[in-house]
This record gives sequence, C-alpha cells and structure tokens, in this order.
Amino acid sequence: MTWTAAIGWFFAAYALLTGIFILLENRRPQATLAWILLFLTLPIIGLGIYVLFGRDRKAFSRQSKLARQNLHGTAAPLIEQLLAGQDAEISRLETQSPVRRRLMSLVRRNSHSVLTTRNRVAIQQDASTFYPHLMEDLRTAQRSIYLQFYTWADDAFTRELKAILIERVAQGVEVRLLYDPFGSLFRLTRRYKRELSRGGVQWAPVSALYWLHTISYRNHRKIAVIDGRVGYTGGMNIGQEHLDGGPSFDRWRDTQVRLEGEAAAVLQVVFLVDWYNATAEDLFTPDRFPSLANEGPPSTTEEPRAGDAYAPVQILTSGPDSEWRAIRQLYFAIIMAAQHRVRLQTPFFILDATIAEALRAAALAGIVVDVMVSDRGEGLNQTPYWAANTYLAEVAAAGARVHMYGKGYLHAKTLSIDGEVCSIGSANLDIRSFSINYELNAVIYDARLAQELEAAFERDLGDC
Repeated sequence: MTWTAAIGWFFAAYALLTGIFILLENRRPQATLAWILLFLTLPIIGLGIYVLFGRDRKAFSRQSKLARQNLHGTAAPLIEQLLAGQDAEISRLETQSPVRRRLMSLVRRNSHSVLTTRNRVAIQQDASTFYPHLMEDLRTAQRSIYLQFYTWADDAFTRELKAILIERVAQGVEVRLLYDPFGSLFRLTRRYKRELSRGGVQWAPVSALYWLHTISYRNHRKIAVIDGRVGYTGGMNIGQEHLDGGPSFDRWRDTQVRLEGEAAAVLQVVFLVDWYNATAEDLFTPDRFPSLANEGPPSTTEEPRAGDAYAPVQILTSGPDSEWRAIRQLYFAIIMAAQHRVRLQTPFFILDATIAEALRAAALAGIVVDVMVSDRGEGLNQTPYWAANTYLAEVAAAGARVHMYGKGYLHAKTLSIDGEVCSIGSANLDIRSFSINYELNAVIYDARLAQELEAAFERDLGDC
C-alpha cells in the first residue's frame, strides 16, 4: 500500500469514527455539524479544541469519585428538614404567584436546589458596600470561614483581608480558601499563598492549571460563608480593582447579595462539594450547619435590619458535569414568564439560540425588555464586546432597549421581571457561563428586593 493510500484510509477511518462519536452525543444539529466540519478541516487541532472546550457532562461520568453538582444527593442527610418541607412551602407560596411556583419547581428539579425560606437578604451594590460588610462578618467569625472566588489578587485590599483571616485562625476559627488558578493567574502570588499557609489558612486551587483536559472548565463562582450562618454571592471577586476601577476604569459597577439563614447553609454545601472535588477532603458534618440546627437563624417575626428583607431563596448551580444546563433554563423561564418588563445586566452578551429567541419573543410580545451591558472591556480584551454587538442588534431589532454602560466597567449579573422575582449571581449572559463554567446564582422570590434591584437599574440608566 502506498503512503498516499494509507493516509487516505486513515483519514476515512478518522472521519467515520469522529462523525459517529459526535452523532452519538445527540447534540443540536448545528453544533453536530460544526464539530464534524472542525474535525475534518483541522484533524488534530480540532480534536484538541474538542478536548478543551467541547465535552459535555458525559465526559465526567466515569469519574465516580467526583462529588458533582448533585447537592440533593451529597448533602441530603444534612438538609433533610428542608427537603421534607419542599412541597408544602412551594404550595404555600403558589398562592402569591403562579410564576413563582413554576420557577421554584424548575430550579428544584434541574439543579436539585432546595427552597429556603428563613433568610434575611440584603442586596449590596458595589464593593464599597460589599467589602466592609464582608470584613465585619469575618472579624466576628467564631467557627468557620469558607471563601471561594474566581479571581483573588495580591494587592492592598487583599493583604488587609489576609491579616483578618490569619487573626481569626489564631482565635481558633477554621479558615479555608478556594480560588480558580486561571482567573487568579498573575494576580495571586506565591508569597501571598505562603503567608496564608504560615498563618494557618488552608487554601487550594479548584483544579490544577496543568490539567489540560479541564483547563477550559473554569470555576467562576463567588462564595463566602461565615459560621454556616451568613453567606455572600454575586458578581464580585476579591481585588482592589473592584474598589478603584483598576488600570482601565474609574470604577467597577457590580452587585452582590448577603444571605443570613438557611440559604447560607446551602451556599456552604456548594463550597464543601467544590472543596471535596479539589482536595478529596470530606467536610460534611452536621456541626458545620448551625443554621439548620434547632438554634436556627434569626426569627422571621423580628424586624429586619435596614436594607434587609425576609425572603425565599433558591441557590442554583450549574457546570459542565451537570445533568441540565440549569442556569440557561432559569434565564429562559424567567424571561418567558414576564408579563410586563424584563431588566437584565451583564458584562458579556454572547447568546445561544435559546436565550436570544426568548428575548426577541418577549420584546415582540410587547414586554418591555431592557438589556444593559458594559460598553467596553479591560485593556486590549475587546473582542467579546465587539462580538456582542451582533446579538444586541438582533434583540434591538425585535424591540428590546439596549443600554451601553459607560461610567465604568459594568460587571453585575442580574435579571429581574415585573418587580417580583430576581436573580443575582456569577453567570454572565454568554455561552461559556451557560455551558462550560461552574456558576452559581441566587434566585430571590421577593417583590421588595426585586423592586430594589430595578431601582438600581433605573439609577444606572443615567450612566448609559
């Protein structure tokens, strides 16, 4: 056999095998065709791109030791009392709004997320509000501090934070820190990590940066949990740039939410799952969950503090190893449930067909759809923002109103409808967040908080 014939037979076998493999994955027709074309036109490079970016949850199915995003199965014994009352709570809240019941049921099934009702909730706009509250809670921690962020830097602010963490360790508090090695690349120094270790802080990357087969599957979550009672999540990472805007902006505009009560315990479950996946250390013990013990969170008969409200909350997670694209389904369901208005903030706007169609359909149906995005990115990283213009033009053509935020960098990831339900979390409105990032959103079923978020949106319009 000649070399030419051998190469021909090899290429034919390669095309047949890769084509069968992609067809058996049962993807959408457009995605299937795109991968087949990539494999054929770039035989070796195409396979590399697939390994880095293309695998879905089936690629993780053989990792039996991985405590995936099934929070129901992982922590069921610890949250049994919450699980037992789910049907009754959802039925009780159904009388307030049928929309809420549909969303609660969706989130319960697509990410095994429990509905928590005994929560004090406060929306915090910008790091100038979030950081002082976080530091106050850290200084008063008595049992544990769990922190997980996509980006953690070594700078003036984080060195102050480091001193607090080391001081709490000296007082007998358990302190653990997770960070994403890609998001913190060139930001978190070896010296900083050595000083954390010497001070007794236990830290770990969520995955090894040299594991090429998982390098594109980033953990983009933002979680802080203090004593199993108080938690934070949202769009903000840990770094000085959130306070002063960094080298590219005068300010960063972002949104976080403070949760005190049962929702903080669920945030802690997510952290402990990610800690186990990163370190193989099992920390699931009942004493880490005082919010679910008899002592419980603050009584809902008390008057909330200024800025707080008592509200039902579901913590929704998704990742490349999730059974469903849970956050994408949530966004689709929220948008399609709107009766009057949709208000959405995101730095990135690169949509898949599902969310693009939902926004266009809502706008064409007469729903007031407002989309607010950052008008530019940091430094030379402008490609995603240029790409977003195509999608923005499409939704604008359907009647949506597009607002380009220009006072600083808009980093918030929020969605609200009708002043009734809102979502605050880490997920951008883009394909990466929906498909290959580990993300987390808090879904809040409270009119006062949803209207507070919409009032912030109104104020931001003055800077667009």
